[in-house]
Amino acid sequence: EVQLVESGGGLVQAGGSLRLSCAASGFTFDDYAIGWFRQAPGKEREGVSCISSSDGSTYYSDSVKGRFTISSDNAKNTVYLQMNSLKPEDTAVYYCAARLAWIPGRGDEGYGYWGQGTQVTVSS
Repeated sequence: EVQLVESGGGLVQAGGSLRLSCAASGFTFDDYAIGWFRQAPGKEREGVSCISSSDGSTYYSDSVKGRFTISSDNAKNTVYLQMNSLKPEDTAVYYCAARLAWIPGRGDEGYGYWGQGTQVTVSS
């Protein structure tokens, strides 16, 4: 059974940091790209960052570039999203997802596996 389980969300003040984790199981992790997405109330889901588990290539959206860092621990089948200098506009439910193709960008096409999400709230 394929599972993606996010953790690490919470409430933080503006300027603070959080580290999200996405633990994967049930598929060959090294063959997949893992993406982080977020959805704020009343807004469309947006791609934040993604990483190729095979070679470590990364992508960041302009809204998080320089503040967020994505990394992968293939031995643990886990992808992390280190979020620094958080802003109230980063408040959203954050989801991780997996797909076979490495296509750097914000799109969610082809992501067949999704986690349940973790809430991130940044207070001003």
